[in-house]
Amino acid sequence: MSPPTATAVHPPHTSPPVPPVEDVAPVRRLVNAAPAITLRDVTVAYRGHPAVHHVSGRFVPGSLTAVVGPNGAGKSSLLAAIMGALPLAQGHIDLPPGLKGRIAWLPQHHDVDRSFPISVQDLVALGHWRHLGSLRGLGAAHKQAVQQALAAVGLVGFEKRVISELSAGQFQRALFARVLLQDAPVILLDEPFNAIDARTTADLLALVQRWHQQQRTVIAVLHDLDQVRQHFDQALLLARRCVAWGPTAQVLDTRHLYMARQMAEAWDESAPSCTVEGDGSGAGADHHHGNHHDQDHNHDHAHGHDPTLPKPKGQAAA
Repeated sequence: MSPPTATAVHPPHTSPPVPPVEDVAPVRRLVNAAPAITLRDVTVAYRGHPAVHHVSGRFVPGSLTAVVGPNGAGKSSLLAAIMGALPLAQGHIDLPPGLKGRIAWLPQHHDVDRSFPISVQDLVALGHWRHLGSLRGLGAAHKQAVQQALAAVGLVGFEKRVISELSAGQFQRALFARVLLQDAPVILLDEPFNAIDARTTADLLALVQRWHQQQRTVIAVLHDLDQVRQHFDQALLLARRCVAWGPTAQVLDTRHLYMARQMAEAWDESAPSCTVEGDGSGAGADHHHGNHHDQDHNHDHAHGHDPTLPKPKGQAAA
C-alpha cells in the first residue's frame, strides 16, 4: 500500500460577516522571550493506558509550533499536561518558575459552556483574572484594554451580547480577545480554527503571526496540514509517541504521516494497562510495563506501535 498524502480539513463557513481584525497597536516584542519548555520522557495516562507516551523534546523560546497527528494521538492531552491540568504518569515538564501562572490556554470551543449567561465584554474581561482576582473590580484602564482586545478581533459592537447569541466564529474571536488580555509569553491553542468560517480563520491566523513576531511561544493543536505548512515553521507529529519534531517541511513528509497513521491504527485499547506506582497523583510516579514490553525507555509499546514499521525518527533530544 502506498503511503498516504496529507489531507487538509477546511472549516465550514458558519459565521456571518464580522468587521476585519484591526491593528490597535504596533508590534511589541517581549522584553524577555519565554524560556524553553522542555519535555523529559513525558507520559500521560488515562486508567493506565498512555495518551502521550515517552515524549521528550523542547519548545524553543519564541517558536511557533503546530501539534498534529491522527485522532486520539494525544495532542490535546499534551497541551493539558503542559498547562498543568493533567498529571504526568511519568517524566517531567520543565517550566521555569517565572512562567507559572503566565501561560494562556485557549481550550476547544466545545469545552466552554456557552449556555452560561455572560456577556462578551465580561467573558473577555476574564483575561484580567491573574492581575485582579475575584475581589477587585475593573478600573478605567482595564475597561479600555477590553475594548482594545475586542477591536483587535473585530468584535466592536458585540460587547453586550451574551455568548449564547454568537456564531461559532464570533465566539472564537471572543476567546482570542480574552487570550490577548492575558498578555502571556506562552500561548497554548487547542484546535483554535475548528468549525469556524474561512474569514475568521484568516483573521485569527494573522493574530497568531503577530504573537510570533512578538517572540511569544505559541503551541497549537491543528488538523489542517496545508494550514500548518503555510503558517507554522515548526511541527510536532504525535501518534501518542513522537513520530517527528522539527521544521514543518521535514516533519510532514509522506513517510512520517504514513508512520503516524499506522501507529494509530495499530494501537490496542484492550492491551494490559501500564501500572503506575507513586502517591496516587500520577505526578513523578514510576511507570512500569508488563512483560510484553521491552524494559528500556526506548521501547515500542506493544499497544502503540506496529513492530514491523521503522522506529519513529526526528524526536528532539531534551
